[in-house]
Amino acid sequence: MLVTLEGLDGSGKTTVWEALHDAYPDAVFTREPTSDSWYGEAVNRAIDDDGADPLATLFLFTADHADHLSRVVRPALADGKLVVSDRYSDSRYAYQAAALRDSDLRRPMEYIRGIHTAFTRPPDKTIYLDVDPETAAARSGATNKFEQAAYLADVRENYERLVEAEPERFVRIDATQSPEDVLDAVEAALEAILAEQ
Repeated sequence: MLVTLEGLDGSGKTTVWEALHDAYPDAVFTREPTSDSWYGEAVNRAIDDDGADPLATLFLFTADHADHLSRVVRPALADGKLVVSDRYSDSRYAYQAAALRDSDLRRPMEYIRGIHTAFTRPPDKTIYLDVDPETAAARSGATNKFEQAAYLADVRENYERLVEAEPERFVRIDATQSPEDVLDAVEAALEAILAEQ
């Protein structure tokens, strides 16, 4: 089963992801962008470059996703493992569609989803840590172009479109709570998800 953790920068995804390691020692924990491939390195270089072309950046993220699927996600699922990913395809749809909002593309999110349809493995469930853009920007430190409140507001709108399109896949968690309460809520949600299998 593939469970993804999604939300704005500063929503607490990575903290939750790290805490879940102890509760699910047999699961495969992974993340996007990857940190162990040259594709992921290229993505991180683009994130740090304020002048990086948004369309080129999208394809770097997409290449990293394809490599991640072939090296990590598909083999783990084939072995019957639980895979928990800190960010996955929904991050691309939400973030890159916001980055491409002022481009020549008429429907950026639909374009990005169309590219992925041919090869991606959709998540079985997505735990969405919901937080307002201002709180997210303050928590994340607004250290790069993807962590600014105005940009995050567009990203959040895109996440809401994704949730609206597939409400049965998403589990919304209020990420404005204390870190302990967020973790408790995520653990309860994941326990319920796995009990349904």
